Amino acid sequence: MPQPASPFWRTKRLQDMTTAEWESLCDGCGRCCLHKLRDEETDALEYTNVSCRMLDITTCACKDYPNRAREVPDCISLTPDALAEIDWLPPSCAYRLVAEHRDLPAWHPLVTGNPDTTRLAGASAAGRIISEVDAGPLEHHIVTWPSQWPGRSAR
Repeated sequence: MPQPASPFWRTKRLQDMTTAEWESLCDGCGRCCLHKLRDEETDALEYTNVSCRMLDITTCACKDYPNRAREVPDCISLTPDALAEIDWLPPSCAYRLVAEHRDLPAWHPLVTGNPDTTRLAGASAAGRIISEVDAGPLEHHIVTWPSQWPGRSAR
């Protein structure tokens, strides 16, 4: 009996994925759409619970994904080449994991077939964030959980 084929994220390099495969790697956690603060002198990075105004804080979906760069000119488009320069993706980010030749977490929607498992696993920012429209100074919203694996305690 033939063995089932391995999932694409285990066999393909990020550069070789189709657009649909690439987009399906996103687990919808919304943590990459949170503002970060970087100290100019030390390069230290701090995470906030403040989202881009384009992120729906309930669903963690972009309100206008195809046109986001027009609305938010400094929106970062994740590409295989850009990943080498980005140090702020959460440790459970599929793009980061695949680039590091690691497997997806058991709760990832590609593994479970259920898009709600990101939220159920505690990996989603939904319910824990505030829009930049309502937040005020970012320094008042520093948190550590975006940089941690889901389920670990954080302030």
